Amino acid sequence: MSSLAATIAMFSTIWFGRMSYSVPLIIVISLVYAATRHEHMIPILQHARRFGTWIIAFMAVVFVILAFISIWL
Repeated sequence: MSSLAATIAMFSTIWFGRMSYSVPLIIVISLVYAATRHEHMIPILQHARRFGTWIIAFMAVVFVILAFISIWL
């Protein structure tokens, strides 16, 4: 049982380390994309927030699909 706990702990550490790279990437990509569409700061931030939400939702959907595929295989 301890090897299962060690495997889960290792996986969560690796997963959190990799996912921490996605946060600044989502922020930067959202801000740059929004800045190419608008000139003023308020619309840029509003569009960046909406676009960042879409990115996170898309990543979550892909994660769920891949999780179901990996369980099925």
